[in-house]
Amino acid sequence: MKEVKFSLVFRDMWQSAGKYQPRVDQLVKVAPAIIKMGCFDRVETNGGGFEQVNLLYGENPNKSVRAWTKPFHEAGIQTHMLDRALNALRMSPCPKDLRQLFYKVKKAQGTDITRIFCGLNDERNVIPSIKYAKDAGMIAQAALCITHSPIHTVEYYVNLAKIFIEAGADEICLKDMAGIGRPESLGKITAGIKAIKKDIIIQYHSHAGPGFNMASILEVCKNGCDYVDTAVAPLAWGTGHADIIAVQEMLKDAGFKVKEINMEAYMEVRTQVQEMMDDFLGYYIPALNHLNNSLLIKPGLPGGMMGSLMTDLEDNLKSLNKWKVKNGQPELTTDQLLVKLFDEVAYVWPKVGYPTLVTPFSQYVKNLALMNVIQMEKGKERWSMIADNIWDMILGKSGKLPGEVDPEIVAMAEAQGRKFETEDPQTYYPDDLEDYKKKMQEEGWELGEDDEELFEYSMHPSQYEAYKSGKAKADFEADLAARKAEKNAPKGDAELPKSITVNVGGQNYKVEIAYGNDVPDVQASTGAAPVAMGEGEDVLAPLEGKFFLVKDNSETPKKVGDAVKAGEVMGYIEAMKTYNAIRADKDGVITAILVSNGDSVEEDDVIMKLG
Repeated sequence: MKEVKFSLVFRDMWQSAGKYQPRVDQLVKVAPAIIKMGCFDRVETNGGGFEQVNLLYGENPNKSVRAWTKPFHEAGIQTHMLDRALNALRMSPCPKDLRQLFYKVKKAQGTDITRIFCGLNDERNVIPSIKYAKDAGMIAQAALCITHSPIHTVEYYVNLAKIFIEAGADEICLKDMAGIGRPESLGKITAGIKAIKKDIIIQYHSHAGPGFNMASILEVCKNGCDYVDTAVAPLAWGTGHADIIAVQEMLKDAGFKVKEINMEAYMEVRTQVQEMMDDFLGYYIPALNHLNNSLLIKPGLPGGMMGSLMTDLEDNLKSLNKWKVKNGQPELTTDQLLVKLFDEVAYVWPKVGYPTLVTPFSQYVKNLALMNVIQMEKGKERWSMIADNIWDMILGKSGKLPGEVDPEIVAMAEAQGRKFETEDPQTYYPDDLEDYKKKMQEEGWELGEDDEELFEYSMHPSQYEAYKSGKAKADFEADLAARKAEKNAPKGDAELPKSITVNVGGQNYKVEIAYGNDVPDVQASTGAAPVAMGEGEDVLAPLEGKFFLVKDNSETPKKVGDAVKAGEVMGYIEAMKTYNAIRADKDGVITAILVSNGDSVEEDDVIMKLG
């Protein structure tokens, strides 16, 4: 009788449902009940977007990870995290020195296993991380990112697993992030991997949304899978994962040895998860994400991004409909925009070389598709807004694409003077930890235990600065207050609050609140005086998002008085986890910068003056 063990993907449960993760006090409170359930040998505690969203609502992720992993260690339960190989925890590539520090920090914080994946399945990105993780004392679990295309065959995945095993991977994960892996094929892949190395541990991760995953779980277990990722209600199913109860009962009936579930503890975990949702997390969970949806089969978008996707879609729909009303056009519904997006993803995906749709490439393809849809709805050309991160993927700076780039896009790249690359992607991203260390010392910031604060700042510089200044917390609390006020407002003409005052670190921030299509004065949220107005032409925000002068430490921020050339980058709009460059349309001088770093802006807001 073969034993199958279970992991609770607590981090991904939340990531697949909505935007944010629980606070550290909530995590520490629920840990004893998870342990008491008695059925989990592993728990996913961090990685992926965990650290970034902690910073976004003003909490230190390093303290969260240390406190959250501790009770599981004491109970003999392994903890694991999700890691993006070349990108580590970023949406864009990292230097080598930061990647190496990443594993040292996570091991010191109490994370046992790292699940290493590359959205391109490029072994050049995964193999160094296998070595770095093992050097740091972690278990290196190499992931096969599962999708369904003419390129991604059973043979393709078995050969990839062989490469990772020969490179020293301790375990293999079948990462079926969209749940679109077909059961029969997944069973064959599992059997093929076991034929390479009989005792290699295989862990299966899937999402429920399209409807395949219970059959897939059974097939992979029949062919030798050792661990299965599961969830608990009320965050099971939908864009998330299968509930532990259903999986355990199915495998028990099939003759597998599985651990029993303490149902009293299960209900306690369920209750606490609901309390977290009622507290604040539920305000960022779209109702549609609770539902299974076979429409996801066609675009193949992963469950882990559907939470943020639906939130982004709501924001983009408001902006688009505001433009449509202004121009006398009928508004779109959420469903109409969603179907247009799914159709465009299916159109775009093969043209950009079939990257597996997992972070960050799922975001890139989705963002490219969504920008295409929005631009075409406004009567503009398809492909007229491609972020630099997306170009880097297309050009090979993130790794080798599984398929060929469409000739139309190749021609666009050549017309813009862009060069396709074939070198090891790491060569394009030089070490920069010393630069960040110097900046922290200048600011008087501690490097942290095991250099964990240095790691966090280097990994997420813009978000870390907003966290340190208190702006992140102020912005989050204002947004949450607006969502609560809107949800709880009485029907009719009752007046909603127009602003709130948020105290962060002893400093008061007055924040304007927007409802629906209302847009607050972007300068009101910062508490800082705007730069003096100058003469010149307006520089408009090309889309809705957050304004940043730079996207990383390698750039020097523009300031008033700087001369710029036509086409030169003056700043960025960060939207949907990608940075969209704002370029000068002529030679000139920046005469005014009208918004502060990190401010939210609407499409066509005036953000600079160019004289």
